[in-house]
Order: sequence, then C-alpha cells, then structure tokens
Amino acid sequence: MNFSRTTLALIALGSVVHFSAAHADTPDLLDTVKARGTLRIALEGTYPPFNSKDASGQLVGFDVDIARAVAQKMGLKAEFVLTEWSGILAGLQAKKFDVIVNQVAITPERRKVFDFSNPYVVSGAQLIQRQNDSARYNTLDALKGKKLGVGTGSNYEQIAREVGGIQIRTYKAAPDTLKDLSLRRIDAALNDRLLAAYLVKQSGLPLQAGARVGERITMGIPVRKGNPKFLAAVNKALADLKKDGTYGKISQKWFGQDVSK
Repeated sequence: MNFSRTTLALIALGSVVHFSAAHADTPDLLDTVKARGTLRIALEGTYPPFNSKDASGQLVGFDVDIARAVAQKMGLKAEFVLTEWSGILAGLQAKKFDVIVNQVAITPERRKVFDFSNPYVVSGAQLIQRQNDSARYNTLDALKGKKLGVGTGSNYEQIAREVGGIQIRTYKAAPDTLKDLSLRRIDAALNDRLLAAYLVKQSGLPLQAGARVGERITMGIPVRKGNPKFLAAVNKALADLKKDGTYGKISQKWFGQDVSK
C-alpha cells in the first residue's frame, strides 16, 4: 500500500500527539508515593558500609540511614527492596521500586535513561591488593594481562573494561571478591575508595588498600524520567539534610568525614 509523504507525516504527528497525551495523563511519582505513604527504595543489602545486614538481620549502613532520612523529609515511610546489583537499574526502569540509594555513579550513559538527584557522595576508584604482594599496581594499565575482580555491572567494571587487556572477573558481592583475592584467584580488586579501607579492615584478610585510580566519581539517586516534582522533592530532602546537620552526622558515623565533598 502506498502513502503520500503528507499522509505519512500526519500519521507520525498523530502518533506523537497520542504519546504526548498519554504521557501527560501519567501522574508524577510524587503524587503516587504521597498517596501510598511509603518510598520504595532499592539497595543490595550486601555492600557494607553502605548497606548490609547486622547480626540481628536488620539493614544498616550509610545508604540505609540516608534513605530513611530522605523518606522522612518527604513525609514518607522507607520501604526497602533488596535487589542484586546486576538487575537493580533494570528494576527501577520496570517500576519495581521508586528509587535506588546504593552508590549509583552518575554517568552520561545512565543520564540517557534516568534523571539523577544532586550528588550526595563524592568518591573514586581504588585498587585492593594482598599485603605480601611484591608487585604494586599504581595504574590500571599495570594490570594488563592480570586478573582483576570487580562488581558485576558496576561502574568499576566499566572503568576496567575501557582500559583493555585486563582479565576481568565479576562478582555479585564485595566479600566474595576479597576472598578470591586472598586465595590468589585474582591479582587485585577494584572498588569504591570509601569502601576499600572499610572492607580491608572488616574482612580480617591479609589485604591492603592500593592506589587510587581514575577521576573522582559522584553518586546520586536515580529516578525514572518524567517525574519532575518527585525529583525536586528528593533534591529538597537532600538539601534539608545537609542544612540541618543530619547528613553530616550520618557521614561522620560511617566514615569519620564529610563524603559529599
């Protein structure tokens, strides 16, 4: 069947108008969560000191405290949804939860899919090595031909793959990475600099924090696009937490420093 260019243009325009009207009818997420009374927050639960379970099975960590405080500032109750990192962004897109508070790095690629809150953590990548290693890897280039452990689907996996020539080993949980490093199954691990020192101390394994590599990384709270009121409310909550000193107390509690700078 043949169509004129005008006819095709009208069909295309009608499709755009129909999509725009449907999108306009979709309520902002802020209205939805206010009506529900809860903020559904995704995190791993296996990423200390940001989020993990204590001996009694309760969620604890920097991100847990921040998430609860954000929800409270928004007049909502925090409802946590434990999700493996490898599927956490897809879960947000599929509307399985409202936000992710799990050290999600703000990248150009992710900005194409999600809106992000203002940064609430500034960090960077750091290597972890065995204490008795004779080799010292001061750059990622020095690991070419070596085995490097990273979190599955993490920003650090992407950083390592961009270097090329490194044998990447992916892990669902950071403690598994460190165990394999101590057993010499990998040559080094790459993770968040704020996490590295904590992990080395808590693991009790003969490991040490290595060189910092790459540029600084900012972490934010990703939100599905098309929810400007909700995003503004999250940003206001974060700003209020910093203004009234709550953020500073949480940061000092877990890291002994202000990790927003």
